[in-house]
Amino acid sequence: MTKQLIDGYDGVLADLDGVVYTGPRAIDGATEALERLGKEGKRLAYVTNNASRSSEQVAAHLRELGAPATAEQVFSSALAGAELLAGQVAEGSAVLVVGSDSLADAVRAQGLVVYRSAHHQPDAVIDAVIQGFSPELGWYDLAEAAYAVAAGAVWVATNTDMSLPQERGFAPGNGTFVAAVAAATSKTPSVAGKPGPALFGTAARHSGLVRPLVVGDRLDTDILGGNRANMDTALVLTGVDSVHSALAAHVDQRPDFLIGSLAELYQEYPTIRPDGVSYSCGEAVATATVTTVTVSGREDHLDSWRAACAAWWAMHPEVTPSAAPEVSFTVALSFTAAG
Repeated sequence: MTKQLIDGYDGVLADLDGVVYTGPRAIDGATEALERLGKEGKRLAYVTNNASRSSEQVAAHLRELGAPATAEQVFSSALAGAELLAGQVAEGSAVLVVGSDSLADAVRAQGLVVYRSAHHQPDAVIDAVIQGFSPELGWYDLAEAAYAVAAGAVWVATNTDMSLPQERGFAPGNGTFVAAVAAATSKTPSVAGKPGPALFGTAARHSGLVRPLVVGDRLDTDILGGNRANMDTALVLTGVDSVHSALAAHVDQRPDFLIGSLAELYQEYPTIRPDGVSYSCGEAVATATVTTVTVSGREDHLDSWRAACAAWWAMHPEVTPSAAPEVSFTVALSFTAAG
C-alpha cells in the first residue's frame, strides 16, 4: 500500500494565510484536505501570527470557508504575546495595547491593566507596550507606541510578518508597523509569534500532538519557527514563498518537504536519492557546483525543484551562499519501443 506523507505524523499544525485561504477566499482544495485529516485519524491545529481576531472569530471564519475548526484548535500570537509580556512585568502593570480588541482581552486575562492611549492621561505611567496587527491602526497609534517605548516601556510585538496575503496581493503586515516604531525609537521589541518556537510548542501540547507536521507558506516564519521547535516542516506553494525562494533559503529556513498544495499530504512523497555528486527525485536529476544547479528534468515539475534543492543544500550544508544559484533545466526525452 502506498504510504501517504501524512502517515508519518499524528497531526498537522497549519498556518492560515496562504495555506487555507488568501484574503476572503479558500485556496482550491485546502478545506477538503483539512477535513480529510479527521477521517485519517489525524489531529489539526491552526497556528497563526495574526493577533487581530479572537480564536472563536478565526474558527468561525474557517467554518464559513468550509474548513473544520473550533476555537480550541486556533492558537494565535495574541495569546503568546500576552503570556510573554506577563512574564516581564508585574501583575497589575499598565499596558498600552496597540492592536485589536482580541489582543486587549488576552492582555487583561493575564491580570494586566489595558490602556489604549496615554494622551488623555498624561500622568499615567505606561509600563509596557504590546503591538499586534489590526487593519484599523494608524499614525496616531504608532505615535503613542513610540512615545511609550522611547520613555522606557517594555515592548513586545506579537509578530513581525512584513506582509499579509490578501485577494489583491500582499498588504503591509504587523512587521511593517513594528519597524516604524523601531525606526522612531531605535529600540527592538521582544517577539512572541513565529518564527519563535513557542507557538508551535503550545499548539502541539494543547492539541495532544507528539509528532506534528508544520505546514506553512512562509520560510521566514512558518518553516523557521517549525524548525526551531524541532518539528518536521512542509512548505506549501500556495502563498508567499516559491520554489525559487525555497532553493535559496537560509540554512535554518529549509523545509523537509515541498508540496504544491495541501492535497499532497495524501500522496506518497517521492524519495530523494543521492548518487555521488547528483540527487534524483522521480525522473529528475540535479547536480550542483558552488554557484550553479543543473537539472535534468522539466522546470514546471516539482520533482525537479526537489532534486535541485537537495543538490544545492548538500553543496552548502552549513553556510547560506550570499547569492542564489544559477539554475538550468534540460528536458530528458524518453522513448518507448514499438511492440
